[in-house]
Amino acid sequence: MAIRIGNAPCSWGVEFAADPRNPSWRSVLSDCAEAGYTGIELGPVGFMPEDPALLAEALDENGLELIGGVVFRPFHDPDKWDDVLDGAVRTCKALKAHGARHFVLIDSIAERRAPTAGRAGEAAQMDDAEWAAYRDRIVTIARMGAEEYGLIPELHPHAGGFMDFEPEVERLLSEVSPDTLKLCIDTGHCSYAGFDPVAFMRRHMDRITYVHFKSTDPHVKARAIANRTGFYDACGQGIFCNLADGEVDFPAVRQLLLDSGYQGWCTVEQDCDPTLDPDPLGDARKNRDYLESIGFN
Repeated sequence: MAIRIGNAPCSWGVEFAADPRNPSWRSVLSDCAEAGYTGIELGPVGFMPEDPALLAEALDENGLELIGGVVFRPFHDPDKWDDVLDGAVRTCKALKAHGARHFVLIDSIAERRAPTAGRAGEAAQMDDAEWAAYRDRIVTIARMGAEEYGLIPELHPHAGGFMDFEPEVERLLSEVSPDTLKLCIDTGHCSYAGFDPVAFMRRHMDRITYVHFKSTDPHVKARAIANRTGFYDACGQGIFCNLADGEVDFPAVRQLLLDSGYQGWCTVEQDCDPTLDPDPLGDARKNRDYLESIGFN
């Protein structure tokens, strides 16, 4: 299998299943196919139909394969365990029904961390007991996905949560066996957190089983850091931009993937703010065209 390029509902502004601003799931599928992609992520569970027959028919109509799904829930909050478990179980069932295997675990935005996104030196830290319990919750969900549903559990660092900056990502990777937890690297979230995604990927290619393509606008990021702007406001200011316009070196990412023999999906995720009047179909086309221009088929 060669490198394949997919997209995700977050590129259409879909972050939460119940957000009334969401476009229809059918329009996201048709837009994704129209923009030239052959695969799509599930998005937040509940956005796409949880009836396997209904979703399978729509995927087939659009020539799309379901790539995987994200559990974007508050792993950092022990009082929200039922919410984490609900999202994880439903996501696992959906992925298994459609033969998708990428089971991506993301600690969602934390009230204590959102204000300091991009600024590691100011970010709140967990104490050792809190960290151990947090790590164990991630491991519990990872093992469930692998053992009960045959999925590939993948850790995804994300700005504004407690799995964000390079030292904490490295710490968790050192404490959890790669047999239990693989890595989904998101190039844009690395950049936002202040570390080089290419250098990080080079160190961990033996553990990376899935890649999200995202980039950051260096000017918006610099202003956000200088002005101590929080995560949500930075998103509203357009910190995540078209791939061709950002600071991530995608030709270097491509070469690293080729050199390492990576095969499988790389998924574009250009998070957009629905209040900014975005053009998700236009951006999806531009991102696909850009990736083709640097050698991704």
